[in-house]
Amino acid sequence: SIHMFFMRFAIDAVFVDKNDHVVGLVENIKPWRLSPIFFKASYVIELPAGTIQETGTSKNDKIKIQK
Repeated sequence: SIHMFFMRFAIDAVFVDKNDHVVGLVENIKPWRLSPIFFKASYVIELPAGTIQETGTSKNDKIKIQK
């Protein structure tokens, strides 16, 4: 779960498990709100609002982070 206290803009959040699979998505989390809890998530990727829709990211997708 993440909180948006003191944030000034909305974001998208992608919750990812230890095997780098998407276990939860929350689009357009507005300031002063809480996200749902995704118990299987090991980490969360915070992105500009609209990114999930633009990229077509969905649950069970495999995340690959490149340098």
